[in-house]
Amino acid sequence: MSPMSPTPAEPSTGRTAAVIPAAGRGVRLGPGAPKALRALGGTPMLIHAVRAMAASRAVTLVVVVAPPDGAAEVKNLIDSHALPERTDYAVVPGGATRQESVKLGIDALPEDVSVVLVHDAARPLVPVDTVDAVIEAVRDGAPAVVPALPLTDTVKEVEPGKPGAPEPVLSTPVRARLRAVQTPQGFDRGTLVRAHESVTVDGDGATDDAGMVERLGESVVVVPGHEEAFKVTRPLDLLLAEAVLARRRANDGF
Repeated sequence: MSPMSPTPAEPSTGRTAAVIPAAGRGVRLGPGAPKALRALGGTPMLIHAVRAMAASRAVTLVVVVAPPDGAAEVKNLIDSHALPERTDYAVVPGGATRQESVKLGIDALPEDVSVVLVHDAARPLVPVDTVDAVIEAVRDGAPAVVPALPLTDTVKEVEPGKPGAPEPVLSTPVRARLRAVQTPQGFDRGTLVRAHESVTVDGDGATDDAGMVERLGESVVVVPGHEEAFKVTRPLDLLLAEAVLARRRANDGF
């Protein structure tokens, strides 16, 4: 079988680890601390994201990729919060781009890790059932798995113009065929490593790790995402996240 074949891989039997790139500044949330360190319910979003990955009993290691000059700060932050003891944690300095940071996180994984999750620190509230569904699909032989939701809005492809100016519509994709992709995205380790070694993210190509795997010619499958796995990017998202967290605390008593 060719290594470029889209045929599903053999089921994975090794350990599962999660890589959380958290080296970005998050400018759309405004000035101040990096987005991953913004407080949500009194706790940094990054800690919520780490807990979300560690909530899965299948995840034995979480690697946080910190800003190049902030690894010690992030390590101290993780050490100061209660996290599941069954899970190991590591912090490594990141690179200049998200792709570089993810690659550095992958490089830090022990050899016996065969399933790798890549998770956005800005998705702090992803439920554990979603994490487990991604892991299960990879273990069943899918080279790459993404959680995703059907779109509720009609989407238009446009010819981009100047900000605020009218933009001509080029087409209207069939909404039933479209999905909004979330994280964690899950991968067979060998497939993800090959993608990072041979594919470069650019403005016209892949914008996430699954897109890089697609460029290899490998298959990517979708499992159901969750409405609470949204990305906290703008101030309004932070308000919504606070509301979701408050409801969880009221329902779960934590």
